[in-house]
Amino acid sequence: MALAITTEQEDLAESVAQFAARHAPIDKTRAALDSIAAGELPTWWEEFTANGFHAVHIDEAAGGQGGTLADMACVIESAAAALLPGPLLSTATASAVATLADDSAATLIADLAAGATAVVVLPEDSAVRAVPDGDRWRLSGQTSTVLGLCAAQRVLLATRGDDHAELWFALNLGSAIPGVTVDQLRGTDLSTDVGVLVLNDHLAAAGCLVTGIPTDRARCVVVALAACASAGTVRRGVETAVDYIRTREQFGKPVGSFQALQHKAAILLVNAEMASAAAWDAVRAIDEDIEQHRLAAASAALMTVYPGPDLMLDALLMFGAIGYTWEHDTHLYWRRATSLAAALGPVTRWGREAGELARTLHRSTAIQLGDVEAEFRSRVSEILDRAMSLENEIPTDDRRAPGLAHGSQRDLLVETGLAAAHLAPPWGLAASPVQQVIIAEEFDKRPELIRPSLSIAEWILPTILDSGTDQQRERFAEPILRGTQRWCQLFSEPGAGSDLASLSTRATKVDGGWLINGHKIWTSSAHLAQFGALLARSDPDAPKHRGISYFLVDMTSPGLEISPIKQASGHFDFNEVFFTDVFVPDDMLVGQPGDGWNLAVATMAVERTAIGNYVNIDRSEALRQLADTGGSDHDAILAALGGIEAHTTAIKAMVLRETLRLVEGQGPGPTSSIAKYAMVLLLRRASTATLGLTGRLAMLEDSDPAVISPYFDMPSELIGGGTAEIQLTVIASMILGLPRR
Repeated sequence: MALAITTEQEDLAESVAQFAARHAPIDKTRAALDSIAAGELPTWWEEFTANGFHAVHIDEAAGGQGGTLADMACVIESAAAALLPGPLLSTATASAVATLADDSAATLIADLAAGATAVVVLPEDSAVRAVPDGDRWRLSGQTSTVLGLCAAQRVLLATRGDDHAELWFALNLGSAIPGVTVDQLRGTDLSTDVGVLVLNDHLAAAGCLVTGIPTDRARCVVVALAACASAGTVRRGVETAVDYIRTREQFGKPVGSFQALQHKAAILLVNAEMASAAAWDAVRAIDEDIEQHRLAAASAALMTVYPGPDLMLDALLMFGAIGYTWEHDTHLYWRRATSLAAALGPVTRWGREAGELARTLHRSTAIQLGDVEAEFRSRVSEILDRAMSLENEIPTDDRRAPGLAHGSQRDLLVETGLAAAHLAPPWGLAASPVQQVIIAEEFDKRPELIRPSLSIAEWILPTILDSGTDQQRERFAEPILRGTQRWCQLFSEPGAGSDLASLSTRATKVDGGWLINGHKIWTSSAHLAQFGALLARSDPDAPKHRGISYFLVDMTSPGLEISPIKQASGHFDFNEVFFTDVFVPDDMLVGQPGDGWNLAVATMAVERTAIGNYVNIDRSEALRQLADTGGSDHDAILAALGGIEAHTTAIKAMVLRETLRLVEGQGPGPTSSIAKYAMVLLLRRASTATLGLTGRLAMLEDSDPAVISPYFDMPSELIGGGTAEIQLTVIASMILGLPRR
């Protein structure tokens, strides 16, 4: 859940964690709470700044470490996870905003790099007026409550001039400055001071005016770094809660073995992962255009900062009554999360901002790879340009989706390995994660070019290639790649559901092959498929996971009957499939008899990853159309639209982070399982908001915008790839390592 992606960032975050463990363990922080609230610097601040942790993101020429804002984000997140007290967040935020200015901020940046503490006050948090007085300025007014103000030696302050223009000033704070008062308040976060800056006709020193700060960008930086602190706070809450239920026993068993707590912990992890991803995304957007940065920042506010208090409350409650005692440390993190959320003002503002942006904008997931693999990119670009000069045959019937279109264009992509570049040659290019990103980027540059889809066969073909025979690979691989063959997956049964090991369809060995008898259900596209991948029990006497085999079945075989299932939506996407003495020849068995379970697990892993990518489908089309019409519910519609887009952005960021981890050469993580359940939450959130705000449109099966049609199709998405409850159990046991019952 940590923000760090690269090895260097992981080392940096670990160094901060070790520093905190040595110099600021929780017991020492508790002993210093009163002095912290008074704005006194921690005893270790000088050593902390000597290590350069506070200035990781500042240019070396200005006295910093020459890193990026993403590097600084890792410091802030790690420090928050350790409940490191004091002015780190406020100081780092002030210096990050100062680096947006022109050369007028050089002195301030140098002071902060040298270890001075600071805060930044945005225009919405300042009621200070600036009036020119010769070559100087007189400042009068006060700020809102500001975290870290009492410990600050500098303040980067936004004000309003006589013409209401925004003016920024860098002020030195200290004792006995005429016209300057810092009112200390008792804050919610006991590990950070809170104060109000009051200016009474203060004559600012010459050279205090700072120019060139883009306010919108500054606001995004403030939100992004606050989100990093919130993400670290929540991360620690999840870790400690899970550790507790893993070992705490009741009724002779660890409480973490109880399914209710397992699912609660898994949901907490999913939300914490989305929070972390959204915070990371808001930081990485510093190099993007301002509209993308605003959307990323608003999403981080909605998915990270504002959910922080509730997520910490959920973590606290997992400790039972002990978590609510003053002596327990979790409430200190709960307080910090609550204070960070309050510092951003009302949540409604960020919902409206995200909603306004989401009317015309989606969060970009582009990766800037620069000149990496330049020769490979050039080769891909040349092939795609050639493909665009060719044509595809797009059937008018419904036997193939558009991505399954075939013809000369697709043939070229198959022959060059770009139809499924991740596959090994000769079917693909064995493309590395970096190369797969490049291919995706080049397709994105050509939106009119249809990127080939293997549909359900995308989950089946890797199994055939990895474990099938040469004859099977030769027979099926090319037609699947060329889009001339459609497949279905014959796994689920009426009595088994998600418990595939309990399936009862039998495969009985006969001369030259197998006779299949049984009943499959919920089979997507069986009525359109030429072939299916079938699981059947071939050894009834073996342990249930070991007696299963994996077959490839011709869907026109005698004895195979397909019965479409009409859904609540009126569509016929699923089917029941009945097998009565269906003969499957030996050469259609994949692997050896009894290999079926392991092959099925591999297939489902690919399936769940694919389902996680459904986030690219627009879930708020109806609300977006309604947002364009105005009306009395306009603000509510914008807030709902913003919330859905923020949720979508967080899932996109999770998937993108996993891609970058792979690009860095790291192994696959648990993102696919977490993203699957995050999609469940998104679907429910989007449908609830849409039904609640579209009113009487939901009384009609056909409406513009469409409301009921996507709503009644939702169960297939919620159940597809495994029910939410099964997914939570997988997360709890396989990712969190909670004990089984």
